[in-house]
Amino acid sequence: MFPIQDQISVATKANIEANLALFSALSSKTLESVEKLISLNIAAARTSMEESQAATRQILAAKDPQEFFSLVAAQAKPNLEKAVAYGGHLTSIANSTQAEFTKAAESQIAQFSRKVTELAEEASLKAPGTDNMMAILKNAMGNASSTYEQFTRTAKQAVDAVNASVNGTVTQMTQAAAAQAKA
Repeated sequence: MFPIQDQISVATKANIEANLALFSALSSKTLESVEKLISLNIAAARTSMEESQAATRQILAAKDPQEFFSLVAAQAKPNLEKAVAYGGHLTSIANSTQAEFTKAAESQIAQFSRKVTELAEEASLKAPGTDNMMAILKNAMGNASSTYEQFTRTAKQAVDAVNASVNGTVTQMTQAAAAQAKA
């Protein structure tokens, strides 16, 4: 019975190493996404500040109230277009991150399933009557599948939340721009 226990220990060690590799990959992808988000926000803030200064100079140079309001209204459309583009970039980052997370998790689950199946087959050949061990392995497979499903749902919910937030912001800005243009 010792060879099977040794194999289980090897399988457990391999599973821990695989989980560590998955954690490392997911951490790396998370940091890449945060870096992209920070870069996007810095670029948006810099551009917004420069454009606001230029617009303020134009507005302050207005010769009469009609020109003043005309210049203010003219700023609404470009600002809306920039907000929509920003939202598109946010959505792209979120979708890319979710895809990478899903890809990494699917790879990990496939590798884990393969190893457990190999171990179960080898154990059943070497030690007839290992029904309890097979039940444990099946339970482990079920737990891994449940974990993967939960991970996938959580990642999708996060992406959906970002998309909903971006869409809500764009809708509000569109309504505000339309109201400003009417005024």
